[in-house]
Amino acid sequence: MTQTRKRLDGVFEGGGVKGIGLVGAVSVIEAAGYEFANLAGTSAGAIVATLLAAGYNAAELKQTINGIDFNTFEDPPLIGHIPFVGAVVDEIFLKGLYKGDVFLHLMRDLLAKKGVRTFRDLISPEFAGDDRYRFKVRVVASDISRGRMLVLPQDVRDYGMAPEDLEVALAVRMSMSIPYFFEPVKLTDSFIVDGGLLSNFPIELFDSAGIPEWPTFGYKLVISDKADPSQLVQHPISGPISELAALFFTAIEAHDAYYLSNDKFVRTIVIDTLDVGSTDFNLTADKKEALYQSGVSAAKTFLDHWNFEEYIALYRSGRPMPTRRELVLPRAASSSSP
Repeated sequence: MTQTRKRLDGVFEGGGVKGIGLVGAVSVIEAAGYEFANLAGTSAGAIVATLLAAGYNAAELKQTINGIDFNTFEDPPLIGHIPFVGAVVDEIFLKGLYKGDVFLHLMRDLLAKKGVRTFRDLISPEFAGDDRYRFKVRVVASDISRGRMLVLPQDVRDYGMAPEDLEVALAVRMSMSIPYFFEPVKLTDSFIVDGGLLSNFPIELFDSAGIPEWPTFGYKLVISDKADPSQLVQHPISGPISELAALFFTAIEAHDAYYLSNDKFVRTIVIDTLDVGSTDFNLTADKKEALYQSGVSAAKTFLDHWNFEEYIALYRSGRPMPTRRELVLPRAASSSSP
């Protein structure tokens, strides 16, 4: 029996190795008959979004992730091999403990298997005339030299390059350049780092005026409010460098976690990250599977309550959006009725 395909846009949050949960959520969305029209993501979310745009499905992504030893991503520059001194020098002069070359080569290999090298290979025939949606995927990064968010490939024009010529794997490498862990990518005179610094969950990226033809689903990684406080991710501080790193991770992990507007929250799949940290590169196979299944569970719960028509009526019909008070009070009134 042939399933009816339903279209959607997908926006994936960053979160380092926690991004395995994103793949679990995608597997449920695929099984429900959805197909992606446009994709976007930050950091780990950029990895997932880009590989989906290249033609991978959730099953292929899970198999790929299970075969990766994340510890290999910790590839220190040559000077980093000098005992005691190397790591400090790397932080001060190279601005990162790890080169990121292992990751870059992995992305190149994965994309090459689907015939993708530059963004020219990811032009969407349907939207080729609309620059905003011209490419199947958009990747978020941060230019710390110019103090601005980048949405790639389009924003690469400001650096004298044609978007079509930007290497896809390099764009993703820019987006996942976690400060103090990976060297930033040099783009002309600018240093480019992790997109999560400025926008870790850009769910509004594909929004436009009027009633949408299909929804945008956000995929968000969160710490469960039921988590044991003693098991939560910690950021030990032993000096100025670790303090700066702790500031960065606190910013991206707390960003949007405190408050999401109703119109964003109702279209967001909220995935419990099971106390895993963004740079827990020594994840066991069991932990990878647990994160994947957490994404599966989150997506199933989301679909049980998702109603596109109701979303349009409440948030995209042109009427004033309901406040949380208005959403809660009717329920409270009905529950207190005799």
